[in-house]
Amino acid sequence: MKVGIIGSGVAGIASAIRMACRGHEVDVFEANNYPGGKLSQFRLGEYRFDAGPSLFTMPSYVERLYALAGVPVEEHFSYERLDVVCNYFWEDGTRVHAYSDAEKFSEELQNKLGVDEDTVHRILKDSQRKYDICGEIFLEKSLHKFKTWVQPKILKAMLLIPTLDLFRTMNATNSGITSNPKLIQLLNRYATYNGSNPYKAPGLLTIIPHFEYNIGAFVPHGGMHNITTSLVSLAEKKGVRFHFGKKVEKINVDNRAAKSITIDGQQLAYDSLISNMDIYSTYKKLLPDVAHPERTLQQERSTSAVIFYWGVERSFPELDVHNILFSEDYKTEFEAMQKGGIYQDPTVYINITKKYVATDAPEGCENWFVMINAPHQNGQDWESMIQTARKQIIEKINRILKLDIESLIAQESLLDPRTIESRTSSHLGALYGSSSNNKMAAFMRHANFSNKIKNLYFCGGSVHPGGGIPLCLLSAKIVDEIMHE
Repeated sequence: MKVGIIGSGVAGIASAIRMACRGHEVDVFEANNYPGGKLSQFRLGEYRFDAGPSLFTMPSYVERLYALAGVPVEEHFSYERLDVVCNYFWEDGTRVHAYSDAEKFSEELQNKLGVDEDTVHRILKDSQRKYDICGEIFLEKSLHKFKTWVQPKILKAMLLIPTLDLFRTMNATNSGITSNPKLIQLLNRYATYNGSNPYKAPGLLTIIPHFEYNIGAFVPHGGMHNITTSLVSLAEKKGVRFHFGKKVEKINVDNRAAKSITIDGQQLAYDSLISNMDIYSTYKKLLPDVAHPERTLQQERSTSAVIFYWGVERSFPELDVHNILFSEDYKTEFEAMQKGGIYQDPTVYINITKKYVATDAPEGCENWFVMINAPHQNGQDWESMIQTARKQIIEKINRILKLDIESLIAQESLLDPRTIESRTSSHLGALYGSSSNNKMAAFMRHANFSNKIKNLYFCGGSVHPGGGIPLCLLSAKIVDEIMHE
């Protein structure tokens, strides 16, 4: 077959590899002049920054693509496991190192928070239990195909639904495990991994720590963007053709089947089309003449982000690659975002790849990726909000780390919901498509195929199974399986 892929985000690249491994002729069309979508990079003077995702889990999903292609992964892509997953800071001076080793993490929480050491083991065991029950089925299979629902494993999972915390919130689930407010806040943070609110999202999201601790958090050698560059190289080895600076204008449908795409006014015919574009933008911009699944497209959007990229003229041994400076009032922070604003005391995430990639900043300096969660676009005065947020972020960093960070900033750039939308076509700048602030959210995401238009498929963070690198890679796997049933 001739397969056309719209967008070169990580899901689009993975789909291209899978299609090429099937022997298909594959073209990938990307509106930008670079691959990766959110998983891209840029430079500010002597500082290199990964533009988007900063946490790497489930490297086996990348390795699967190399195995499928028959190419030794170790010759083209490598990574290392983090000893400390994240450093956590609170205003009262409390600092916690979240060690990847469960024993060390338990001991750390006992010493720093007074949490019984068995608590961590119970948390991670429960997280793994939930994954073992439903993770493989719900994340690696289409929820929109009948055959998925008649497998013995899913029938067993259905019987165990009352134990999966679908009917209470993530916060309620975590509060049932521990009464320590700092540990609850640490665990609630995982809702932000798919742009959700822990006080609304279902407790099933407590499955997320399993990926980070039981399996591990990793750093790719060369930075996160090396995931993109290595997979693009692998795709090209298999014969995939990438076309950058080529914006798809329309998907042409004839007799209820996708037949071609329009680029620069020219129609290019394909046997199958895969859109890695945000599902909302795919319908509204590329399929204007067909009926849209409005109920799906109008679901609540996930959160977005405001990111400052700072070249900092100093190194900080107290910081690691991942660092969180917590808000004093986490619930109020999420309530502010729900109303379209940014809380006056936002939780600040600082990612520093220089800790593992020596060339990412000059000697004695660091590249700071400073992010706060933010609402998606809704007509806000972003100029004013960002100016205020920058001041509050700097004040918070200064208070907790006891320094004057602004005097050390040599380079600066900004990414906000407006530029996220313009660069990646993510509707309203939402990072993960629809939110998971609903117990049925996983089942309400758009399918990886169209049930009304033949030969049209969808991958990426705005469709099933969701956002983040691992789930985007799995969306490509699901498309591959559906297309070749």
